[in-house]
Amino acid sequence: MSAEHHDPVLARLAAGADPFLGPHHLEAARRFEALARRAAMGQRVTMSYDPARVGGRGAGGGAPSDLPDGAMAGRRSLRRLAEAMPRDCWGVLLDVLVFGKGFGEIETERQWPRRAAKLVLRIGLDQLAAQYGLEAAGEGRERALVSGWLGERLPLTVPETQD
Repeated sequence: MSAEHHDPVLARLAAGADPFLGPHHLEAARRFEALARRAAMGQRVTMSYDPARVGGRGAGGGAPSDLPDGAMAGRRSLRRLAEAMPRDCWGVLLDVLVFGKGFGEIETERQWPRRAAKLVLRIGLDQLAAQYGLEAAGEGRERALVSGWLGERLPLTVPETQD
């Protein structure tokens, strides 16, 4: 993923000669953010006058049964991810990637020392990347490179035969 990531904090952590976050971290964050959007987990910026959202006409006002199937599937996926990682890592991932909190705010809320949220974010992104099957470097068989689709090169001209 490029440094154009919408979160300037992650882009800054992935920049420089010796970045704190690698491309696999950024890709894991991108996938997580997309899943959270699908699950309708983000904060709403605009007002919705949809009766199902505001509780009109006997609607549940945003009860899980009112969510679209895609949002419910997204929430199930998020729940599986959450169950597979430490609670603090999950909380920091949500706070930074979904709710847009800064490290200082997270550290103050949790009474953590300075820079702790940054480290917990990286651990969470490591775990998330592993769950998505992403690694820092691609690995494969040594001879996996394809040099050509023919076993041997065919001659470009037909050899002349001598009679």
